[in-house]
Amino acid sequence: MGPGPAPKRFKRVLLKLSGEALAGTGRRGIDSQALTFICKEIKDAFEKNVQIALVVGAGNIWRGAQDRGEAIDRVTADNMGMLATIINALALQDSLEEIGVPTRVQSAIQVTQLAEPYIRRRAIRHLEKGRVVIFAGGTGNPYFTTDSAAALRATEIEAEVLLKATKVDGVYTDDPRRNPKAKKIREINFMDAIRKRLRVMDSTALTLCMENALPILVFNMHQTGNIAKAVSGQKVGTLIRE
Repeated sequence: MGPGPAPKRFKRVLLKLSGEALAGTGRRGIDSQALTFICKEIKDAFEKNVQIALVVGAGNIWRGAQDRGEAIDRVTADNMGMLATIINALALQDSLEEIGVPTRVQSAIQVTQLAEPYIRRRAIRHLEKGRVVIFAGGTGNPYFTTDSAAALRATEIEAEVLLKATKVDGVYTDDPRRNPKAKKIREINFMDAIRKRLRVMDSTALTLCMENALPILVFNMHQTGNIAKAVSGQKVGTLIRE
């Protein structure tokens, strides 16, 4: 019996990173070792001749739902979070370029002294020219998470898959850190993921991906080589699709 079909290599992906990943073992801020590790992992994937766009969260700097208390309203808190994503995007850009990966930051919020404004056609052109593009500023609107921003940008740039990098190696029936009997799910469809409230991404992001037939691959980004494996079509984590 001959070998099975070769895994599908993706040509264009969007990678969603949590802000907490940049904090390393700390709770807040940007840890240089964590930042360097992530950027080296991205470089390894980039060298697979794949176009990579990024969306990064801001939980390492500002957690609006937890931090705003009663003194700051929801809209202001969300705006602060969007600004925090720009800080993380600039850190990623600098670290990536330090190791030889050409990078551009595009922001949904106008900060022209720091980043380009988000323009879809320009973003696609950067990708075609072999640059990593980091989308900062969320969607530019309050009430939307960076998961929703990732789903939106991935759809706009016609990415083939949304790579959701997390702390665990896929989607489980329950939180594996709390429930040792939780079972890993290798593949699941969108409707089941939404109905079972698996907390992979918020329902807005999941619905947007479902409506646009954009698969989501959830995997552990802290495992060396996983991003490169994901873009190469190798089996890692959990696949969510139609």
